[in-house]
Amino acid sequence: MPKKPSSGNSHKPSAQPRYHQSAPELQAFGTVTSVQPLQLEEPVRLEMTEQLNQLLADTITLRDLYKKSHWQVSGATFYQLHLLFDKHFGEQAELVDTIAERIQILGGVSVAMAADVAELTRIERPPKGRESVPVQLSRLLDAHELIITHCRELAERSSKLGDHGTNDLVVSDVLRTSEMQVWFLSEHLVEEPLVEAEPIRQSA
Repeated sequence: MPKKPSSGNSHKPSAQPRYHQSAPELQAFGTVTSVQPLQLEEPVRLEMTEQLNQLLADTITLRDLYKKSHWQVSGATFYQLHLLFDKHFGEQAELVDTIAERIQILGGVSVAMAADVAELTRIERPPKGRESVPVQLSRLLDAHELIITHCRELAERSSKLGDHGTNDLVVSDVLRTSEMQVWFLSEHLVEEPLVEAEPIRQSA
């Protein structure tokens, strides 16, 4: 009796969950798939996804640095900074998703796991313990400066390569958010009297 042709799937449908599955990767990190409707050549998309993954790793690190600062802040400005750090954390979390999705749109693979982010980020790792407010603020500002510098370089490069979608994301989302957050942080480092103003001194 002749055998029935194989359907290509030896598993019958079942309500039983299939646990402990494994398979080869669908796509290797650092590669891009073909996305013809985007009208961006593969070398452009490879360069942009590499740059965006660097920006993503640094943004994830900045996001987590804000949460660490939110938990560990202390002192007279605790309440204000506790809320501000968490607000900035939320804004950075939105940027993380936006950058990661842009990488996937370009046919790339977004860096995701903490260990991989730690290998890729250029932001200095903070100590596990609690730091003073001025150090927390300075650490956050240094991280922002690194990201802002990268944003300006990436905006210029993406525009030159004709990747206007990446240019718009970098300028309209990441850069402008960082600039606004830098303003809020910097104002907390101004040495202003809290209770009694400095007297006006008469010139001789």
